[in-house]
Amino acid sequence: MRPLADLSHRIETGMPVFPGDPEVSVSPALEIERDVVAVSHLALGSHTGTHVDAPAHTVPGGRTMDRVGLDELVGPALVLHVPGLAAGERIGAGEVEGQVPERVPAIVVVATGWDRHFGADEYLRHPYLDAGLAAELVRRGMRVLAVDTLNPDPTLQEGAFRLPVHEAVLGADGLIVENLTGAAALPARAHLGFFPLRLGAVDGAPVRAVAFDTGASGPDAGAGPRSEPAPGPRS
Repeated sequence: MRPLADLSHRIETGMPVFPGDPEVSVSPALEIERDVVAVSHLALGSHTGTHVDAPAHTVPGGRTMDRVGLDELVGPALVLHVPGLAAGERIGAGEVEGQVPERVPAIVVVATGWDRHFGADEYLRHPYLDAGLAAELVRRGMRVLAVDTLNPDPTLQEGAFRLPVHEAVLGADGLIVENLTGAAALPARAHLGFFPLRLGAVDGAPVRAVAFDTGASGPDAGAGPRSEPAPGPRS
């Protein structure tokens, strides 16, 4: 059996959550000395830690997690590497130039390395994806957008709060995976799996995110021929 790389944050008491989301608590419910068995009590929101957003997260009447198949969340992935970004920097077509072929796999990862700030205030000031680029990736075949930040949209906003990347991806009945860790170490082509808790008709779920070692090596392992530089988002 080939080794796996875990791309998930540990769920634990007091871990970072999106502002306004339920805080996370893990505490003893039963104890061996008193109850013969140990059982923990978990209190958390559906968007805790590394998790998947279903369309119902932002789309009225959108698809819920009970209608999301595991096959949608496992498979070949394109990893777009955008290191060295500043806090709050926008990721547009120029930042991924030369990395995006005309047709992309169903899973696209945007790897910024911002997960190194997980647990610090700086994590809220993460880079974010341009909505036009997100829409272009959807046009080229993306069905799952995965990021190593709290949000593909800006988390800290002034004025009316908007989620245009969520609108572009979830509005097209796609899925978004947030809060990956270790994505910056992935090659340009990888085989990934995001395995959510089997919940009912809810808007999202924590996932165990893994990268499968296919036996290839190098930054472009499995990438095939290099495509021409991708044009910017179409109007």
